[in-house]
Amino acid sequence: MALIALAADKGSPGVTTAAVALAAVWPRRVLLAETDPAGGDLVYRSAAAHGGPLNPNTGMLSIAATARRGLVPDQLWDHVQPLSGGLDVLVGLGGAEQATGLAGLWPTLGRAFASLADSPNAPADVIADCGRISGDTPALELLPHAALVLLIARTEPEAIARVRDRAAVLTTKLHGGPHGAGGLGTPQIGVVLVADTGEAAKISGQVDTMLVHARTGARVVGTIADDRAGADQLAGRRRGRLDKSLLVRSARKVTADLQQQYGATWSVPTPPPHAGAGR
Repeated sequence: MALIALAADKGSPGVTTAAVALAAVWPRRVLLAETDPAGGDLVYRSAAAHGGPLNPNTGMLSIAATARRGLVPDQLWDHVQPLSGGLDVLVGLGGAEQATGLAGLWPTLGRAFASLADSPNAPADVIADCGRISGDTPALELLPHAALVLLIARTEPEAIARVRDRAAVLTTKLHGGPHGAGGLGTPQIGVVLVADTGEAAKISGQVDTMLVHARTGARVVGTIADDRAGADQLAGRRRGRLDKSLLVRSARKVTADLQQQYGATWSVPTPPPHAGAGR
């Protein structure tokens, strides 16, 4: 199992929607962590399993005090809340002002997320929504602990140019310089495009070729459907068969492709019978 970090370079390409969609269809136990230092969105857009609102004080904010005394991976579950539908989430900060409480703790969190796979009680993958990672955001300190970094981008020319440049910068920061994607260690860097389904195959091939020729060290690993109705269903703002939506169907395809391409390098421990005890 592994830590998978999702991020964007600029704008709002749909990182949170992609993170929730991938976590919702992930084939193994998963924890969704809102790790954007600018603040999380789920308290505003999603309901808790009990039908009421999520508690904004339980999650990244509450974990700060624990992490300062050292953080055992199983302790993450003490700060988790289930969403309506059952997905476990570590709710994000209320805003950038609260990020000061986590100063110096991001590497500790990264290690805990990456090590949750080895928990004796409740092993899980972690999908981390890191938000925008341009500049000197402290969320960058999570990335060295990830098995995979997924950059989310839309398909406008300027967005594609930005994701190309951001991938190259991350490759230099994490691996010491430009390489062909096959020569990189972890974290691997992938690009997920948010695109209309009709153009997804064509444009993903074009962007992948560009990334390879530019020696960014990244490859396109899939496309998420640009499906506003599905996103509203995922957030509980609209009724409908979510499992039949273009968003969820495309997320299933991405997760299957990720497992096929990278799964052999991720350990898959067998959860003990009392796997829920760490919650």
